[in-house]
Amino acid sequence: MSMTLDIPEEVLAAIPVPESERERYLRLEIACSLYLRDLLSLGKAAELAGLSRMDFGKEVGERGIPRHYTEEELASDLAYARGE
Repeated sequence: MSMTLDIPEEVLAAIPVPESERERYLRLEIACSLYLRDLLSLGKAAELAGLSRMDFGKEVGERGIPRHYTEEELASDLAYARGE
């Protein structure tokens, strides 16, 4: 399933971003907002933004958005690092 968001032209025109950049900009803004509110994981927010997890993580850091990192994610990352 996918979704199309209908944004009035007047609203789009009010966004001070070149027209060619608007979709990318809006996807990133929505992804950051949903990640900030802990409604999307880093991976899913990165997917929505059209960025790699690493690039989205950098964007989150530059915006001062706290990372959501659970104990389960730490355990999974440590297991991965050990080759398990």
